[in-house]
Amino acid sequence: MEGGSSSVKQEKNGVPKGPSKPKIEPFVPRTDHNPRELKSWAKRTGFNLNISGETTASVSEKDPNEKNDSAGFDLEKGLSWRGGGSSPKIEIDPILGRTRENRGAEIEPVSAPRSVLRKNESDAGSSLRNGPGGAEIEKKSSIVDPLLAPKDDYRKAGLNGNGSAHVNGDESSAVPPTAEPNKENKVEDEVGIDVFPETEEPSHRGWRGPSRMKYSLRENPGFVPLIYYGLQHYLSLAGSLIFVPLVIVPAMGGTDKDTATVISTMLLVSGITTILHSYFGSRLPLVQGSSFVYLAPALVIMNSREYRNLTENKFKHIMKELQGAIIVGAIFQSILGYSGLMSLLLRLINPIVVAPTIAAVGLAFFSYGFPQAGSCVEISIPQILLLLIFTLYLRGVSIFGHRIFRVYAVPLSVTIVWAYAFFLTAGGAYDYRGCNPNIPSSNILSDACRKHAFTMKHCRTDASNAWRTADWVRVPYPFQWGIPTFHLKTSIIMIIVSLVASVDSVGTYHSASLLVNSRPPTPGVVSRGIGMEGFCSILAGLWGTGSGSTTLTENAHTIDITKVANRRAVELGAVMLILFSFMGKVGALLASIPQALAVSVLCFIWALIVALGLSTLQYGQTASFRNITIVGVSLFFSLSIPAYFQQYQPDSSFILPSYFIPYAAASNGPVHTGSKDLDFAINALLSLNMVVAFLVAFILDNTVPGTRQERGVYIWSSAEDMVNDPSLATDYSLPRKVARFFHWAKCVGA
Repeated sequence: MEGGSSSVKQEKNGVPKGPSKPKIEPFVPRTDHNPRELKSWAKRTGFNLNISGETTASVSEKDPNEKNDSAGFDLEKGLSWRGGGSSPKIEIDPILGRTRENRGAEIEPVSAPRSVLRKNESDAGSSLRNGPGGAEIEKKSSIVDPLLAPKDDYRKAGLNGNGSAHVNGDESSAVPPTAEPNKENKVEDEVGIDVFPETEEPSHRGWRGPSRMKYSLRENPGFVPLIYYGLQHYLSLAGSLIFVPLVIVPAMGGTDKDTATVISTMLLVSGITTILHSYFGSRLPLVQGSSFVYLAPALVIMNSREYRNLTENKFKHIMKELQGAIIVGAIFQSILGYSGLMSLLLRLINPIVVAPTIAAVGLAFFSYGFPQAGSCVEISIPQILLLLIFTLYLRGVSIFGHRIFRVYAVPLSVTIVWAYAFFLTAGGAYDYRGCNPNIPSSNILSDACRKHAFTMKHCRTDASNAWRTADWVRVPYPFQWGIPTFHLKTSIIMIIVSLVASVDSVGTYHSASLLVNSRPPTPGVVSRGIGMEGFCSILAGLWGTGSGSTTLTENAHTIDITKVANRRAVELGAVMLILFSFMGKVGALLASIPQALAVSVLCFIWALIVALGLSTLQYGQTASFRNITIVGVSLFFSLSIPAYFQQYQPDSSFILPSYFIPYAAASNGPVHTGSKDLDFAINALLSLNMVVAFLVAFILDNTVPGTRQERGVYIWSSAEDMVNDPSLATDYSLPRKVARFFHWAKCVGA
């Protein structure tokens, strides 16, 4: 009956019987039309925006004052815009009803078969979608099955499986999926899709897709959340920030009070340099601190022949030598950055160079790590096991919505094992009749006590007197150890090491920029960041931290696990570090951590650095014989060549502990040029694993032929992108008041 009544109505209206298509009135574009007219026209004519399962991406909402907004996609031809955030001006051809552009844009063609198949299907809707009112209609569009969408569409639109899409680096909300995934099938980690096969070169200039960060670079969630996330960020980096002095100060002959003072100084310098880097460096949320890149050279210098036999003021003599060498190396690094030379050097630094260099930084301590941690296995083994359990087995456990085992693995495990060590000490596990742990082993006359002195020193929680001797309030100040001393041999070492530190930072800049969902910085911004790191290392040399200040490699891992990439949170955390540095008892408390416990944590961190270094190989073709050969040769010789130089030290084994012998090759190496300073510098540099790895990888990667895709060449943003993309400029440009004075410095991205 319903069918009959409808046919009668059709006859009355003059519409012939039978299943005929409704007549669609033509759409004539006007320059003064209202987007609502497009909406009503679509409803009136029955126009459907979804064409044969094509995946659509909505237009990101922008400032209404901005002009020339466009979707950035041409679904008709299967092209995606590439370059800056602002799209070319789009006009509708009044005759053909299609879009035309007023300025050229760099586009990436899709494979021919797909574009031919999609062309006929998408002709009907391309003009409307690219028209001035297309944004509103597209937001109302119905859902398409993501399984039917071509693979290329996902690759270009940056879909991550959750329905979100990105166009030209701007976040845009796409249509939600039709069905919510099963919670039972949900894995513990968020699943990321590798949107770029190994055989293809990404056309997005390094941008990787939708962000999974809780708070992005410029968000302001409020004062209290910022404090919380700032503390969280630094607690996850606690091992890298505070455990370096626990290694170098005792090796330099310093007292427990000296260790507490150096820790406080390191907290102050780390806070100051992090704020400086956040405002005037790369402007990424990266913590600056005492990098492990400088730890091995410091051990080489302090174990040289002229310092190993000192008895009076040994700590201050070595510290002043390190200060002078760090200042000279930092000046070289600042010149490298602010002169723009780093922008040129970036063309030669690629993942195949960065990966073995960073990995060798962690491998440099394989002969020091467990031999030192093994001095008290009842503490070190539980500590290492707890770290592995927290970071691997319990990483998915969430308590009140927080994955505390994954984020706070280091401070939580240290607290538990430290308390366990306290109960062992209080229970008398390390009490030996007639033996006092506060008496140096060299002054112990009893053979029985001398045998246990080493165990008491490394295992007892009350062996350190830092808490009793430290002041409640103490402000670290420059030249607190005396005027730095400058020698050519140590200065040459630190100049080369600062270059290696710069390579390390380049890899961290690139990885961190992709994690925070921003496009990679320009070469000028990278140069500016390296220059600022050099200036920060000058401050570290003046204050006397015993190490240079650079971007910590573990930053990328911290951002990934905390899911917070907020610049203000890092700055607030840096302010809290500065306040803690004024409390002498804070440094004393940290200095009281048993050395075996500290080195156990460092074993895990050094292994993590090796893994982070090798993870940069993902940007190249990991299956390429060229790449795996270069990386393998670099890593092998980074271990073998230093071992060759370290065998020329017949007297060192009688003076130094076994774990310090690999760092004593500078005074007894095989190189003899006639200049003692030059001999010392060359023998020292070639006994450093990271220097050898960098030199071998740098030479091979830049001389062995290979395509850009195969090498995984870093793709940095251009100066033109900074002009065209306001969000990119906001992320990396200097503050306005500061930028006024640096208009001339185009080479550093000012």
